[in-house]
Amino acid sequence: MKIKKILVSQPKPASDKSPYFDLAEKYGVDVVFRPFIKVEGLSAKDFRQQKVNIPDFTAVIFTARTAVDNFFRLCEEMRITIPVTLKYFCTSETVANYLQKYIVYRKRKIFAAKTGRLVDLIPSMQKHKTDKYLLAVSDVNNGAETELLKANKIDVTQAAMYRTVSNDFGPDEEFNYDMLVFFSPQGVESLLKNFPDFKQGDIAIAALGAAATQSVKDAGLRLDIEAPTPVTPSMPAAIDQFLAKSNAD
Repeated sequence: MKIKKILVSQPKPASDKSPYFDLAEKYGVDVVFRPFIKVEGLSAKDFRQQKVNIPDFTAVIFTARTAVDNFFRLCEEMRITIPVTLKYFCTSETVANYLQKYIVYRKRKIFAAKTGRLVDLIPSMQKHKTDKYLLAVSDVNNGAETELLKANKIDVTQAAMYRTVSNDFGPDEEFNYDMLVFFSPQGVESLLKNFPDFKQGDIAIAALGAAATQSVKDAGLRLDIEAPTPVTPSMPAAIDQFLAKSNAD
């Protein structure tokens, strides 16, 4: 199949340095950034219904920049003063660096995994066993991350700080793509909600992570590109490999 137009279901990168732009130039393809889902922050009122008191915790865990934004937003709305002693555990250096938007980085205790995986943060957490950890999550959360941490004797409480909803397509919005790239189960659900009669045909589908991958399969769709793998550790690398073969055929 010849790929000419790719839909990446994420917001457009702020920087021109994105590897997706490199792919567009390398293969002469049109890359469109259009999220299937959007995030809405929980109101302070909705957050309080969870009976979670943020000042009770001595450490917070972030798995995404969205979680960072909504944690600090809720603290501001609820007039919570964040102590300088609060520890930050992030699943990637990208998320950790994003904290600079809200705090003086060099004056805080910040820990980051190099892999993007929560499991690789556990050794750092186990060195701080007496801390009480708050895990900032979406309202669509199966609790697997919390179970993993508790199984490793981490004192953790998860709290939903934002919700994920479908970013519906307008009636006049074109949907003429040769490849769809998904990053979450909610993205796949949104596709089927917007297009209940969707037929994949020759459209290539890519998915990042185990959850998104399984969601594509559960929907009865054909998964053409999967990441990360030992050979393709990132989604751009996986797409690069696929385009090199498909566009050469």
